[in-house]
Amino acid sequence: MPVPPTVRPRRRSPLRAAAAALLGLTMAAVPAVTAAASGGDPGTAAAAAVPQEDWLHTEGNQIVDEAGRPVWLTGTNWFGFNTSERVFHGLWTANIETVTRQMAERGINIVRVPVSTQLLLEWRAGDLPPATGINLSANPELEGMTTLEIFEYWLDLCEQYGLKVMLDAHSPDADNTGHIYPVWWKGSITPELFYQSWEWAAERYKDNDTVVAMDIENEPHGQFDDSPRAKWDGSEDVDNFKHACETAGRRILDINPKVLILCEGIETYPKDGKSWDSEDPKAFHNNWWGGNLRGVRDHPVDLGEHQDQLLYSPHDYGPLVHLQPWFEGEWNRETLEADVWDPNWLYLHKENTSPLLIGEWGGFLDGGPNQKWMTALRSLITEERLHHTFWVLNPNSGDTGGLLNSDWTTWDEEKYEFLKPALWQQDGKFVSLDHQVPLGGADSTTGISLAEASGEQPGPDTEAPTAPGGLAAQATASRVSLSWRPATDNVRVVDYSVHRDGVEVASGVRGTSFTDGGLDAETEYVYTVRARDAAGNVSAASAPLTVTTGAPGVPSGDLTVLHRNSDDPRDNAIRPHLKVVNSGDRQIDLADVTVRYWFTRDGGSSVGAWCDWAVVGCSGLELRVVELDIPVDGADAYLEVGFTGGGLAPGADTGDIQLRMSKADWSAFDETDDHSHATSASYTEAPAITASLAGDAAWGAEPH
Repeated sequence: MPVPPTVRPRRRSPLRAAAAALLGLTMAAVPAVTAAASGGDPGTAAAAAVPQEDWLHTEGNQIVDEAGRPVWLTGTNWFGFNTSERVFHGLWTANIETVTRQMAERGINIVRVPVSTQLLLEWRAGDLPPATGINLSANPELEGMTTLEIFEYWLDLCEQYGLKVMLDAHSPDADNTGHIYPVWWKGSITPELFYQSWEWAAERYKDNDTVVAMDIENEPHGQFDDSPRAKWDGSEDVDNFKHACETAGRRILDINPKVLILCEGIETYPKDGKSWDSEDPKAFHNNWWGGNLRGVRDHPVDLGEHQDQLLYSPHDYGPLVHLQPWFEGEWNRETLEADVWDPNWLYLHKENTSPLLIGEWGGFLDGGPNQKWMTALRSLITEERLHHTFWVLNPNSGDTGGLLNSDWTTWDEEKYEFLKPALWQQDGKFVSLDHQVPLGGADSTTGISLAEASGEQPGPDTEAPTAPGGLAAQATASRVSLSWRPATDNVRVVDYSVHRDGVEVASGVRGTSFTDGGLDAETEYVYTVRARDAAGNVSAASAPLTVTTGAPGVPSGDLTVLHRNSDDPRDNAIRPHLKVVNSGDRQIDLADVTVRYWFTRDGGSSVGAWCDWAVVGCSGLELRVVELDIPVDGADAYLEVGFTGGGLAPGADTGDIQLRMSKADWSAFDETDDHSHATSASYTEAPAITASLAGDAAWGAEPH
């Protein structure tokens, strides 16, 4: 039965054997069974050497590594790069490294990452402002990074913890509801730009075997009479997703012939003897968005000489997402398989046509129909060893919930325990898709590498990384901020150590930057950096860099303070209006910023301070009036303004901060001789108002 034309599935704010027997197969045993079934030598695959790279391809309904051994992709989704925030959701609370490590330790071996075509095109064009919406207290390592830099920093974390990544073009626009749009082009994002965005990604990551798969388009859909809508046939029409998937796939594989190409289904497909021209809703089979792969039988995707990189990827959901016709009346695992899964996509696996990766499935454990559906699909996945990426890690998926609780730091243990049997395990350990790195990292107690799972051990790694290059620095009176180009290694670089004057001052640095603080002013220091790989091999030192810290009190220029005031200078209130501008080239944590407005109290009465209004919120400010022990020219006190948190990108400002001070006896001030006083109807630079960054002078001159 078709879904009624006026009803659409509600979407988020984005051959059996016993399961135990299947899960108990060793990696050496599986290829032997496969080879024997195909008439080959049962020992060939098992005896193959451990590959040094982790690229995958397909054989029948299996995904195999470069030695021909079957693997099982069992993962989850983490969305955010597809939205207007253009970065993983949750980084406003959670630490990116902690979440990534926890996924790996808990058995996730691949992460499907939704992105927008708009974002890929922005990355290609170099339109890269620093990311926003990130809690820098929780993620100090991301300070000043663009969204692309954050994504690639995360790829390095995935490499460290043995995770693999699938890119998914989730929507044309960088929009939180962009996935609702039915096709892969929209407005200025033409089909050609869609293909070019994938070519850019293929070129960018062609040498990075962390990115092993590319899902061409998320959930193309639409009813037969919608415009636009996705169809599936043998034409080259712009709305034929089969043709779009072929075109994008071939153009990607021309650049990187080793990456997996995933083609999802559509929503509706003509019944036998009917055509796309039919005006009768009953002439079409309907399924979930992206879940209808009936057209593959008549019109399979053709990737030419790289056909062994293709797999199909349906999506499937339960009745809490939408009460589909097959959830009405009596239903169970057998009816779902016979009436829905077999005819729409499972036939591709059973007939040995192609592997399947269920790109999205999941939902709430309601103790009722939705959990019944989830249990049925999980049993199918584990029995048939279907590849899958569970929807979703994010707790802010409105109609499914997530693996994380709403605090973004703790896990929904009940849902995780439900998913756990569908994660690849061997002898009680989770299995990585990386031949060298155990799932969870080099020191993992919960995971093993693909080489360990296959019973093969790679030879000892005795090759040290190259020395880091391009060491550069920015210095203030008490801090030196270092950056360098990444080192390379025959396997992978794990972290770096920083040395000052021949003494190690930092180890385990996972990024390519470090700030050394607490230094003496006007002092010369010599820095070097070394890289370390997963085997513990340490590189030679980088070329030394000599850095001299600045003079105390000399502003760095990282901040600019703007001031506006047209108030009566002789009434009973001082009313400075301020803006703080990030005039440096790195993201600033506002908690490190302090501003001082210098004034005279004009009498012995104490002075109080208030925030009347602020763009950052008055609750985001910390105000105090400090009386000087020894008055100076133009000041016997200052108003100190601090911030409770937040970030400021290069070139950005705090917006209006409207402050007011009055004396306890409400007597008048005479501001005309105050150091920081100035009259201006519009915001102008205020060199007599001072600002510091992490304790170092950044703007203005204090009174003397």
